[in-house]
Amino acid sequence: MTMFFDSEFDRIFKRMSRSFFDTEDMFEEFKGNGSESGPFYYGYTMTVGPDGKPVVKEYGNVKPGQLPTSDTREPIVDTIVDEKEKVVKLIAEMPGVEKTDVKIVVDNKVVDLSAEHGEKKYHVKVPVQHKVDENSAKASYKNGILQLVFKLVEEKPTGKKVEVE
Repeated sequence: MTMFFDSEFDRIFKRMSRSFFDTEDMFEEFKGNGSESGPFYYGYTMTVGPDGKPVVKEYGNVKPGQLPTSDTREPIVDTIVDEKEKVVKLIAEMPGVEKTDVKIVVDNKVVDLSAEHGEKKYHVKVPVQHKVDENSAKASYKNGILQLVFKLVEEKPTGKKVEVE
């Protein structure tokens, strides 16, 4: 069992390392064009999913093998499912903006987060994997951290029970 996780983490780290080296080369090419826009960033977050397997997510305004497309940053967003409290929380890191600058649109299991304040611009679309009540959404923003909380909708089994004669 340990060997599986060792080989899985080795594979993930090799992929991450390759992406970072490609990104550095891309930045050098972009700097050569005389463009002074920025900042550019790219990274990974790695967590353990509910099934015990590693979950790796990319973030940033640059992707490996592509030039930056805009000066809008993609905030780091984490999704937390609290079965005990029956809620889903989206936590987004968006420093440098005010709570009045934050715009949230929930549409068909996708949350569109955006904010703009001076030079700071953020935008991301986050898919919600769980069935939630869109009307129960409550948002708070403090010290650069946005927290959006949805109530989980209890999924009732569908179908008809058939009695055996």
